[in-house]
Amino acid sequence: MSAVPSPSSQPLLDVRGVYKRFGGVEALKGVSLELHPGEVVALAGDNGAGKSTLTKMISGVYPADDGEIRLDGQAVRFSTPEAARVAGIETIYQDLALADNLSIGANIFLGREPMRRAFGVLPVLDRRAMAQAAKETMSRLDFHVDRLEAPVGRFSGGQRQAVAIGRAMYWNARVILMDEPTAALGVPEQRKVLTLIRNLKAQGRGVIFISHNLQDIFAVSDRIVVLRRGSLAGERLIAQTTHDEVVKLMIGG
Repeated sequence: MSAVPSPSSQPLLDVRGVYKRFGGVEALKGVSLELHPGEVVALAGDNGAGKSTLTKMISGVYPADDGEIRLDGQAVRFSTPEAARVAGIETIYQDLALADNLSIGANIFLGREPMRRAFGVLPVLDRRAMAQAAKETMSRLDFHVDRLEAPVGRFSGGQRQAVAIGRAMYWNARVILMDEPTAALGVPEQRKVLTLIRNLKAQGRGVIFISHNLQDIFAVSDRIVVLRRGSLAGERLIAQTTHDEVVKLMIGG
């Protein structure tokens, strides 16, 4: 596992003192976070700490009320999640947003399907291109199933996570936000997902890993950022902290 980049190197993603308010509720209070290429940063905190709000701001769901988000050193302000995806930020939610009745290839291109001309005139889905994209993308993840054209609803939880990660890779996401990717999975499936995250890290992508599972966080992350009641409670290198210290940061002990 590579070392954490030095603070002097330019971060891939730089969140600077962001605030978010919903009516009279201040959901985020001046939170900052950096993410470097090839780094996994865990985002931890109890329910209501602000984790989801922060990731939704990064991914274009919510605008920041104050503060700044920079991507590759340039200030960005995404008006929609699609704008964030075009810029290279993909979110993999816990429910994965996959179409269970469709194949891997169809899920990779969901909403962005390639077309070809039939008989030189009629536009039709380019299923061959979709199948080839599925084959190449899944091989990069060392992902193997008997039938790539099978509906993803037949796959296990870990395999479905691989499809969602493969979709982000195909569209060349450089920042990948993962919301509880190991929740509700058995231990072997959890290990597979952690291996996939290490794969993303080795490719130089930046991963923000949201989880309540400290064991998974310590297994795969370089740094951990802890939020509490909308504020930054602390930030630690994984190699220089303990489970107990992180729990104390979370609960304010």
